[in-house]
Amino acid sequence: MGVSATNIRNIAVVGHSGEGKTTLCEAMLYNAGAIERMGKIENGTTVCDFDEQEIARKTSISLACAYLNWKDVRINLLDVPGFYDFEGEFDSAMRAAGSALVVAGAGGSVTVGAEKAIGACLKAKKPIIVFINGMDKENADYQGTVRAFQEKYKGKIAPIQIPIMEGEKMTGYINVIDGTALKFSDKGVQEIPVPANYQAELGEMQAVLQEAAAENDEELLDKYFEEGALSVEDTVTGIRKGIMSISVIPVLAGSALQNKGVINLLNSFIEYLPQAAERAGLPATDLKTNETISVACDENAPFAAQVFKTAVDPFVGKMNYIRVCRGVMKTGFDAWNPNTNTTERINSLYLVRGKKLEPTTSLGAGDIGVVAKLANTGTGDTLCDPNTPVQFAPIEFPEPVLSMAVSATVRGTEDKVFGGLNRLAEEDKSFRIRKNHETGETLACGQGEIQLEIIKRKLKAKFGADAEFTTPTVAYRETVTGKAEAEGKHKKQSGGAGQFGVVNIRFEPGAADGVFEFVDATIGGSVPKQFIPAVEKGLREAIQKGVLAGFPMVNLKATLFDGKSHPVDSKEVAFVSAAKLAYDDGIRRARPVILEPICTMKITVPEQYVGDIMGDLNKRRGRIIGMDTVEGLQVITAEAPEGELLTYATSLRSMTQGRGRFSQEFARYEQAPDSVLQSLNK
Repeated sequence: MGVSATNIRNIAVVGHSGEGKTTLCEAMLYNAGAIERMGKIENGTTVCDFDEQEIARKTSISLACAYLNWKDVRINLLDVPGFYDFEGEFDSAMRAAGSALVVAGAGGSVTVGAEKAIGACLKAKKPIIVFINGMDKENADYQGTVRAFQEKYKGKIAPIQIPIMEGEKMTGYINVIDGTALKFSDKGVQEIPVPANYQAELGEMQAVLQEAAAENDEELLDKYFEEGALSVEDTVTGIRKGIMSISVIPVLAGSALQNKGVINLLNSFIEYLPQAAERAGLPATDLKTNETISVACDENAPFAAQVFKTAVDPFVGKMNYIRVCRGVMKTGFDAWNPNTNTTERINSLYLVRGKKLEPTTSLGAGDIGVVAKLANTGTGDTLCDPNTPVQFAPIEFPEPVLSMAVSATVRGTEDKVFGGLNRLAEEDKSFRIRKNHETGETLACGQGEIQLEIIKRKLKAKFGADAEFTTPTVAYRETVTGKAEAEGKHKKQSGGAGQFGVVNIRFEPGAADGVFEFVDATIGGSVPKQFIPAVEKGLREAIQKGVLAGFPMVNLKATLFDGKSHPVDSKEVAFVSAAKLAYDDGIRRARPVILEPICTMKITVPEQYVGDIMGDLNKRRGRIIGMDTVEGLQVITAEAPEGELLTYATSLRSMTQGRGRFSQEFARYEQAPDSVLQSLNK
């Protein structure tokens, strides 16, 4: 059997992009002896940034896993990209992790990435530790950063460490709980007396911590009131309970790059963060009874696991990252996948440290690893004991907010391009490929421009296929606003059999089905009955292209009221052509207009951005329908033309510093202003 669930910590390392999450993971791996030397981002040598794109961009773009052993405890680190485009990786990590380490810079404020990460963790009830990184940098402001967090998360922030600063450098720290002071040196950390200038601050912070600890336990609260203070042991117990209930968020500090404060952080993981065995049961469906059950992290229960990430390795093939939720997963085991109704043989099982895979024969409840070469299993799928089938809820990924039209750069490589894109969509569930049946275009849909650019580069690197991403075509329509009559005359005489057909058709708005209505109002056989269907056929073919910009015609009523025929030369093809000629002439005189698709939007932003959002919507010809307050955020309901929203995701992110989000769906068509037609005809 693998490591006991009581000795496992699964920790998502989250926060704003560029705050040092990957470097901190590197330092932790180094201190634990998992690697011999610390790699560097700029050299492309870190464990967690191993993808070609990550090395080239010097930033994380994919969720990476790396395990280490510290004081007989296995710590599975989940290094999560901080950039906005990779929110899907955050959602994957949240399903696998039992707690989160929020890495924040010492800049004196709460960054957007830290704010969003803490908000998501609070919502998902994930215990949190905040690590203020970059204490080696000039102008590092620990106190200001702590105050910013305390202001944002009132009553929750509990600094359990005071950095000892000499000039602008952190040279050691004071453990607030036990009152010991430690100084960094070349030989590690050395205990020193608490410097005199920190004595008062230490006393104040100890009182605050003890009070916070007491508030999380009734017995401790009674003891605190009776004795006026708590012991170190009682303080740790109370703080740990507060962390578990998310009422306390401890704060530590250090420098990942200088490897300072990292050992203290590892010790804090073991002391404060929940064991995998303590994680609340995961809801799942018992497939025998169809009832919702709670799956506890029990090594002795029937096996059940969930895939939280899928990747394709050029050498290993398809890799499924899994968290074992209960029981033990072993090689040679036949697992049931209820999502695809297939049985999967577990042949290859690995512990994972970045791109390095270490073969293992088993993974116990609470542990994280990789299963290779499963044919019918992907992200979000359940694997379980076939005799005790359960199914976990799917992982909810963000809906795409930016779409681009895709085409193959080289003609004839379409299958290669779209096959590769579909494989990449298996890896990244926040990226989708879909067909726009209105325009005929294939769309690559994702979270932002950076994500789609990386998808394009991965397509080239992994599958050798070049694709072009362009602005998608908006599915405009055309219609008429007036009434006009037109004659269509088709006459062809070329020595042999002739062709003859004349139709008189009235065009006007008002189709019964909203698209096209054909009425036969002829009398006296001016157009023989056998040719009436040919007239309708010609018109139905013609309305596929309007006369203004070639978009489909809608809401058109066409009434055939007269015509002429020839006893010998009249044929079906002649009346098809005559109808098309009448259409072209009549529509041009029936005041044709362009119709544009209007979308309903829901935009969620903090209140301070509402004015900017409204001003921007006004420029996009949008209309505000209503506003609501949900969980302290403003939800603006609006309507705007689809053509004005093609890059709205990028603009919203810029206007709100990444704090805003939106969704849109088609509502209806409306007449477009003349400026739209002018832009289409440029």
